[in-house]
Amino acid sequence: MKLVFRWFGKEYDKIPLEYIRQIPGITGVVTSLMDIPVGEVWPQERLKALKEEVERQGLKVEVIESVNVHEDIKLGEPSRDIYIENYIETMKNLAQIGVKVICYNFMPVFDWLRTELERPLEDGSRTMAYRHEMVMKIDPKNFANEFIDQSGDVELPGWEPERLKEISETLKKYSDMTEEKYWRNIKYFLDSIIPYAEKFDIKMAIHPDDPPWPIFGLPRVITSRENIRKFLDLYKSPYNGITLCTGSLGADRRNDLPAIIKEFAKEGRIHFAHIRNLKFEAEKDFYESAHLSKCGSFDMFEIVKAFYDSGFDGYVRPDHGRMIWGETGRPGYGLYDRALGATYIMGLWEAIDKMSRN
Repeated sequence: MKLVFRWFGKEYDKIPLEYIRQIPGITGVVTSLMDIPVGEVWPQERLKALKEEVERQGLKVEVIESVNVHEDIKLGEPSRDIYIENYIETMKNLAQIGVKVICYNFMPVFDWLRTELERPLEDGSRTMAYRHEMVMKIDPKNFANEFIDQSGDVELPGWEPERLKEISETLKKYSDMTEEKYWRNIKYFLDSIIPYAEKFDIKMAIHPDDPPWPIFGLPRVITSRENIRKFLDLYKSPYNGITLCTGSLGADRRNDLPAIIKEFAKEGRIHFAHIRNLKFEAEKDFYESAHLSKCGSFDMFEIVKAFYDSGFDGYVRPDHGRMIWGETGRPGYGLYDRALGATYIMGLWEAIDKMSRN
């Protein structure tokens, strides 16, 4: 297991790299170029400068998140080939700085979805939460505006203002989208990029839909063990894999996280993992808890053990954390709680490793 930490770049992240370096066990950062509009090529010069900046702090850049897929690709528009060419060029540029994994998603219109960005908890910490009834009652256009208001002056990945400004028009384009058609558009994308992933030696790791059920009538398909299998079978290559996000898949209680991990990790199809815990308040209502098992609804020992028992040697990052100790910043991405999560994951891994050797 290689433990890494999400970092959005010095212009977009309050957390300095030298602080991340001090977290025990962290070997690198998972980063991105936040200012590049979706669909444009990530410039090689910028990527080289980013790598040099990170490496000066003794860290590595081997995993990239948020090379977002342009909406025209998801919709199957005639213009998709232009954006796919740009995506491949970005993959090439990332390979040249030593990137090994690209985490991306195929969620339509909206990325990950929460109804609250700063839910106060009994211990005084603040966290993100989701209430399904609220989502079902709200107009998606109003929801986007509310989300932007809650985030203040912090830009959230997947919720970039330039995308949301066009939300009404984008939603109209999805009016006749079926799940079957959406799967065809995913296959078209995979058929186009995976041969280049093999050529560039970059593992592509799709992130599950968050939450893993349809929202506002839009198709969401990376949601379960069965659909992950369907996705992987669209292009049977070790370079076509997944990001196993425990919080995203685990939001659906029917998903057996340890079993899913074991199945796909043993096949070498999990290239990246986001590990976090959730606390359920109702069937589809939850908040993001501390990583510790007893703070949430997941057995984190069994989750980490499933990775270990499967021989997983890929990248892992502590996922969304609470805001604690008076910290302010990007919801879910404070320093302190994620650092606690990182050391907790490392502690579980060390204990499981020593148990397996006795």
